[in-house]
Amino acid sequence: MPQDLKETHPLIEEADKMKNEGKHNEAINICEKILLKDLHCVEAYEEIGDNYLSLRKYDKAEKALKQALKINKSSANSNYLLGFVYSCTGEWEPSVKLLEVADEFYPNHPEILRCLGWSMYHYGQKKRGIIILERSLFLAPNDPLILNDLGVLYLNEKNFEKSAQLFKKTLQVEPENQKAKECLNEVRFFQREFAKLKNKKKKK
Repeated sequence: MPQDLKETHPLIEEADKMKNEGKHNEAINICEKILLKDLHCVEAYEEIGDNYLSLRKYDKAEKALKQALKINKSSANSNYLLGFVYSCTGEWEPSVKLLEVADEFYPNHPEILRCLGWSMYHYGQKKRGIIILERSLFLAPNDPLILNDLGVLYLNEKNFEKSAQLFKKTLQVEPENQKAKECLNEVRFFQREFAKLKNKKKKK
């Protein structure tokens, strides 16, 4: 979750710390304690949703985040997180709608734009998705998640040179980034295969 999208409740910081340590169930328990005293604490529902998202329990994440939006439809974070949930489950249309709302409430946030670009691309608006992800990268040029996502989209578009540049940049920032290593190997494989096809056509 973008850290600057949430306000701070006295126990939310503790839950956030647990989440960052990978103690997701403990973080959820803290937030549930908050809700026992305050059923309208949007931050608690958002944190619960975010932790269930990390645990890949998308149905529970969806339930918590829908509750957050019932209380506050204008929460950029709730819209972003629920849009993220739907991108994980491949429900591209609701994902795009929610992420566009999040972008309206919190414009030019790299993480929101990253998710929006990814969902937009898979929703079928490929050019627009790439443009949005490029904007995200402009705002956060060394973010490995953005670099990798954009690299994957260019790989899908068979723009191997651009894709390779992005994965190499990720490895400059995070030398042990496994996804970038695997994707760069994939790019090189396809480059070799396409080169073979071109040579065969020339011989004919």
